[in-house]
Amino acid sequence: MRTRLQARYVLGHDGRDHAIHRDASVVYEDDRILHVGPGWSGEVDETIELGNSLIVPGLIDLDAVADLDHIILDSWGDPEVRKGHQWSADYFTNHRRDVFTREERRLIRRFAMAQLLLHGVTTAMPIASEVHSSWAETYDDFVDMSEEALELGLRIYLGPSYRAGVHVTREDGTPDVMWSVPNGEQGLEGARRFAEYAVGLPELVQPVFAPCRIETMTADLLAKTADLATEMDLRVRLHCMQSMRELELVNATHGSTPLDLLEKVGLLNERLLVPHGKYFSLASGGRPTDPELRRFADSGAALVHTPITEARLGYTIDSLDRYLDAGVTIALGSDCFPPDLVRGMELSSNLAKIMEGRLDAGSAADLMRVATTGGAKALGRSDLGRLAPGAQADVTVFDFDAVTVGMVEDPIRTLLMHASARDVSMTVVAGRTVMRHGQIPGLDLVGLRREAQSLFDRMKSCYPERDVQHRDVATLFPPTFESLP
Repeated sequence: MRTRLQARYVLGHDGRDHAIHRDASVVYEDDRILHVGPGWSGEVDETIELGNSLIVPGLIDLDAVADLDHIILDSWGDPEVRKGHQWSADYFTNHRRDVFTREERRLIRRFAMAQLLLHGVTTAMPIASEVHSSWAETYDDFVDMSEEALELGLRIYLGPSYRAGVHVTREDGTPDVMWSVPNGEQGLEGARRFAEYAVGLPELVQPVFAPCRIETMTADLLAKTADLATEMDLRVRLHCMQSMRELELVNATHGSTPLDLLEKVGLLNERLLVPHGKYFSLASGGRPTDPELRRFADSGAALVHTPITEARLGYTIDSLDRYLDAGVTIALGSDCFPPDLVRGMELSSNLAKIMEGRLDAGSAADLMRVATTGGAKALGRSDLGRLAPGAQADVTVFDFDAVTVGMVEDPIRTLLMHASARDVSMTVVAGRTVMRHGQIPGLDLVGLRREAQSLFDRMKSCYPERDVQHRDVATLFPPTFESLP
């Protein structure tokens, strides 16, 4: 089927960079783009007039929450309360369990993927919390998730997360990591099985290896991951360089920095995606030196920038500009709810201005590249992240006629400063309209949200059993203001 989208603004790609077309079209047939710009006079099966809208390449989220986001629970508490948000040593040893059934986990993933489509994300690499599982993600869960993604029409890079250790709070209140190497080996085997399974799925689902946090991995498990990724030519996403505590643990366990460990085990190459990437070494107080940034950039690895989550947790990378100037490939991730990459783009821009001390830092152009071509480069996909003939027909449409958007100046600056991803009116993945006017075909979003709320309430209610002091919910999560009778 040949479809033409007509709009006031179209962010095309001229082979070198994005470029704005005015009063232009995007024409695609099945899953491939045929034409971008003005002047189309060929036949089409359907023309959709979008009026005062901005059409951009489908947004790419490479750290997308596929869970009931817990950051609303644990990004604001004082240090003593926060200790209760992790497992106790006793829970690790004697009581750990799955809070949700397999079917409930499937519903949670369905809700999260629907949110991605509602917010204009067309390509995602999911992440979930292990706090409410008995250990980590499973092969079966990701078979279910791949089926949900295909039904909804989301382009997705999937692989169950695995780990050999978990952060805990000891009885005396001190933090630690407790280990179960067999669980880590079992997790890697499940990830390998899923990768082999996913190779036979439709193109929308691609396998990836997703080990958990670097400080919860053994060197052997990391090296085996690197070997499998090389053998199968797959991407690896590993959360690392995200806290001073991580630097201390990696140094204590492996006698090295995260960057050195990545190189030692064979992961520091173009297949690696690193969410966060702020804290490089204890010697420099965490801040990456220029040689460290160049070393990371020269390896071909990509940084997945998650500005909203980082800000909610009280930190940010030095500045987007410094990393880009060093040649680092940067993609964007939401890593929290809502999966609003536009809010993330604006926040990253503002943080760069603060860190650099100048208004021209964190340009709208750079942030749009990070959300599109940056993610495509991190995935090794030149057919994503751009609107150009031959590219995948992945499209996100923003409605600039919404009264809340206000006045339109430059369309990209207007997007970052006046709009949000909740102004997305249409999401297209591989030529399929997967969301239009806030509706996803075949999905009862109101009922789904109601079910997700019930599961979130249960998740919250289970924190006391993991807390080292077994404090109640009201103590672990006190209300903003006193509740009146």
